[in-house]
Amino acid sequence: MRFFVDVLGARVGFAVEGMGARVAMVVLASGPPHLLLADHLDGDRPILVYRVPNLRKATAELKKRGLKKQHEVELPMGPASSFVAKGGHRIALYELARRGVLDHFMGRQDF
Repeated sequence: MRFFVDVLGARVGFAVEGMGARVAMVVLASGPPHLLLADHLDGDRPILVYRVPNLRKATAELKKRGLKKQHEVELPMGPASSFVAKGGHRIALYELARRGVLDHFMGRQDF
């Protein structure tokens, strides 16, 4: 997080710690996408996270197209499913079930 702030001039949106994890959002531009940094995920590849209107339908469609679901997880915003595409690219889909979570975290800095 310090690299993005000190070297690239990013602004810290939030830096929260809880349930054994540290997650920070850094803002590099006036609008999305923003960058989430998390210390509890394995691997060196980023996970591209997309919001979908219906997680069950979107997950079923990707499975029909040949992607294998890796994990079901709960994000603060709602349920999510993750996938690994050819070449090792990581993708996750989530459904916004809890509105206002981002506003709740903005400005918070636990570390």
